[in-house]
Amino acid sequence: QVQLVESGGGSVQSGGSLRLTCAASGYTGGHYCMGWFREAPGKEREGIATINKIGTTYYADSVKGRFTISLDNGKNTLYLQMSSLSPEDTAMYYCAGANYYCGLTTAPYRDWGQGTQVTVSS
Repeated sequence: QVQLVESGGGSVQSGGSLRLTCAASGYTGGHYCMGWFREAPGKEREGIATINKIGTTYYADSVKGRFTISLDNGKNTLYLQMSSLSPEDTAMYYCAGANYYCGLTTAPYRDWGQGTQVTVSS
């Protein structure tokens, strides 16, 4: 049983920064890819950044150049450094793991955390 626990969310002003953390426990060896997703009120959950075991990263256009995903395999911890935040980034942020896929589509990700809220005020 894999457990993913996100932390680091909060309230920040526009232009600010936050770092999200996702701690993984249990059997995580099957994860080929880890990713960050977000869901804003009234919108579908979207993939924003993913990283595979060898460090290849993928970003949604909306966050490219502002967000950085990283993975510490030794600590089984996933990070998302977010900068230049805007109100449009306000959402619940989730981390997830997939066995064989590393794109930004949500369906192949089998393990999900409970989410951490990010609120950006103007």
